[in-house]
Amino acid sequence: MVWKLIGFNQFPGKYNMEFDLQLVKNVKEDQPILRFYGWSPHCISIGANQAFSDIDLDLVKMNGLDVVKRPTGGRAILHAEELTYSVIFPNRNHLSHRTLYQNISLAIVHGLKSYDPKLNDVELENSNPDFSSLLKQPSGAICFASSAKSEIKFKGKKLVGSAQRKLGSTILQHGSILIGNEHVNLVNYLKMNPQEKELLKSEMMSNTIDISSIIQTDVNMAELKNKIISGFEKVFNTTIIGEKIIA
Repeated sequence: MVWKLIGFNQFPGKYNMEFDLQLVKNVKEDQPILRFYGWSPHCISIGANQAFSDIDLDLVKMNGLDVVKRPTGGRAILHAEELTYSVIFPNRNHLSHRTLYQNISLAIVHGLKSYDPKLNDVELENSNPDFSSLLKQPSGAICFASSAKSEIKFKGKKLVGSAQRKLGSTILQHGSILIGNEHVNLVNYLKMNPQEKELLKSEMMSNTIDISSIIQTDVNMAELKNKIISGFEKVFNTTIIGEKIIA
């Protein structure tokens, strides 16, 4: 199948989620979609099964952020210094959702490694945490507090968080590729006491990493996107149509 590319743009959170759902609704049976986007203003998104009550909505509003619920699963993310992707995959051949998740991660890994040799230690997580236990902890509300199987990490630290959901016969997957460390400030917007916030922020700083910190320079976003596109073309043995990204 030939894939379609939807190039980068920044939108409010509600628009981003509705746009992806519209792509799911209108996707052609023989043409998966790869989309890149950003968030303006910065936005906290929560998973489809997560409650808004985890978030201090008054503080979010006071600081000019958005908050939105994703149609995919997973837990809360502060979308700020990151590259967000979505994949809309018409699954008429009934590919395993786990296989698709892994292949998407492998495509991104290929792109990251070809972007900069300092990223050669990027790899996939090979095990799942105990989710039933994790969700009972304060960190259970946060996506980047732990890694699930086939998520992307660098030397043991989480670099990319992704979530997936089947909608009819189509699979929608969202993912956040960390460019900077602003994601740790999600902790400021959680409803918990100051001591818990400090501990959780320290945990996130220890367990996550971003591309800028690894390569010790600014990220060329256009080049990074194009490398990831090439990774998808290689792993899925396909061509992605649409203009290569120049901004």
